[in-house]
Amino acid sequence: MSQAPVRVSPLIKLGRWSLLIVGIAYGAAHQSRLSKKEEKVREIEAQQKAVRDAKLAEEKKRSAAAEARALAELSKPRSH
Repeated sequence: MSQAPVRVSPLIKLGRWSLLIVGIAYGAAHQSRLSKKEEKVREIEAQQKAVRDAKLAEEKKRSAAAEARALAELSKPRSH
């Protein structure tokens, strides 16, 4: 005893499809904008990483030299 489906107005159908299409277009445009923004952020981070890596390498070099000097001091024979 199921009833026949209710006919939906063509105006309502047009509105639904229009909103669906507008939503998809908005989503694509928004995704494109966010992708461009993220690409710029990644470029900046890559530049900062190069600088940060260079600083870390220099710091490691200094600490290795300081450690070598400290070991040399410890290995010197002491005169009493």
